[in-house]
Amino acid sequence: MPDFHTLGLILAGGVARRMGGGDKARIKIGNKTILQRVLGCLTPQCVRVIINANGDPARFADTGLPVVADSVPDFAGPLAGILAGLDWAAANVPQCDWIASAPGDCPFLPDNLVERLHEARSAAGTPLACARSGQWRHPVVALWPVALREDLRRALIDEGLHKIEIWTARHGVAIADWPDKPIDPFFNVNTPEDAARAEELAAQYHPSSEA
Repeated sequence: MPDFHTLGLILAGGVARRMGGGDKARIKIGNKTILQRVLGCLTPQCVRVIINANGDPARFADTGLPVVADSVPDFAGPLAGILAGLDWAAANVPQCDWIASAPGDCPFLPDNLVERLHEARSAAGTPLACARSGQWRHPVVALWPVALREDLRRALIDEGLHKIEIWTARHGVAIADWPDKPIDPFFNVNTPEDAARAEELAAQYHPSSEA
């Protein structure tokens, strides 16, 4: 676990319209759901893990994890989920200065995610950090300081700002790089075709965990 006290936040609020509805985090890749895979990544790296999801929280009761809904109404996007996580951290884990967020539809997250995000932030001298694989930035795979939660609240509520990269640019965001070959660690499952491809990748590159 990194020296920094970091809360893990799984963003699982999206409705899987292209998958026919339901929670994408519950899609099974190999012998595990994507949610189980994300938890397997974040749990060893964070002091605690919570889930951000709207609607009935009971659908995640089997995880035993706190389920936190957006406090900003009308499904304001990922930043609303980030704010919900920051608020929960401030109220429930006051020793946590950071949250590390990841979407609930990425089955191949790296096991050094939180450490590398902190290294990038520290080296760049910025308060924020996000992941990049190849040429693609992943703004919701990121590190967020609890100290900026009121600024984020003002941006969301007073300005109606929903675009992550506009807000993070105001404060400075470091980039933590990963290769996107042979497998992109931030590959996300949005369609049945993506799920099929993820099955192939899991069998090819993680065969021991698929037995």
